[in-house]
Amino acid sequence: MRSVQGNISKMKTALSESEVYYKLTFSGQEIDVNELIGRSISLNFLGKINCVKCGAETNKSFSQGFCYKCFVSAPETEECVLHPEKCKAHFGIARDIEFAQSHCLIPHYVYLALSSSVKVGVTRSTQIPTRWIDQGAWKAVILAETPNRHTAGIIEVYLKNHLSDKTNWRSLLKNELASDVDLFSEKKRIIELLPSELKKYVSENDEVLEINYPVNEYLIKPKTVTFDKEKNISGVLKGIKGQYLLLDDDRAFNVRRHSGYLTELVVND
Repeated sequence: MRSVQGNISKMKTALSESEVYYKLTFSGQEIDVNELIGRSISLNFLGKINCVKCGAETNKSFSQGFCYKCFVSAPETEECVLHPEKCKAHFGIARDIEFAQSHCLIPHYVYLALSSSVKVGVTRSTQIPTRWIDQGAWKAVILAETPNRHTAGIIEVYLKNHLSDKTNWRSLLKNELASDVDLFSEKKRIIELLPSELKKYVSENDEVLEINYPVNEYLIKPKTVTFDKEKNISGVLKGIKGQYLLLDDDRAFNVRRHSGYLTELVVND
């Protein structure tokens, strides 16, 4: 038996020949999670949550790891994180203009991601393919490239009339795939829906990236388990998809949701 403990954070990911490799981080210590698939593990909450921004102890986590003070003031939780079209950095308005210059005022992509259906989304150019992996997409293609976050958000909002911008987590964990969708053809269809002033941002990169996740067995009737209800979560790790650890008994643990939680991981040899 071996164990490691620390404040847990979003899993790091890497893509190699379409296969996803995951690392769990505990206060800087990295654990190769792919190696744990098929083994019995325990995740134990040690009773403390620290803000991922300032490190302060907090009774409740906001927006995946922030204390309330940082939640209402940090640039990482500004309104445009969830609503890119509301970004005002191009007007010089932001909680932290230096942060905005490196996160909002850089090239952004509007993309189409395929899971159980086609989804439209926005991400920084530096977050490809991380963003697609975190959402559990099995195929993705770049639709448009814009000079900033706001413009990408405008395109996304326009396309919400035709496509979803949400991922169904249950379908993701059941591995329900829209296998009959040709993403290249879907991109061409969506381009024709755009007004002329937005078509100038369409990307000529038509590469459809395929992503395979390390899963031995998907869930049939998925249910999430959290430290807010259970202090100790144990079971056999069946696989990893998105930011979820898939456990036996149809349970799923969302790692990103627990960012900042002081956690012990025990691996039963």
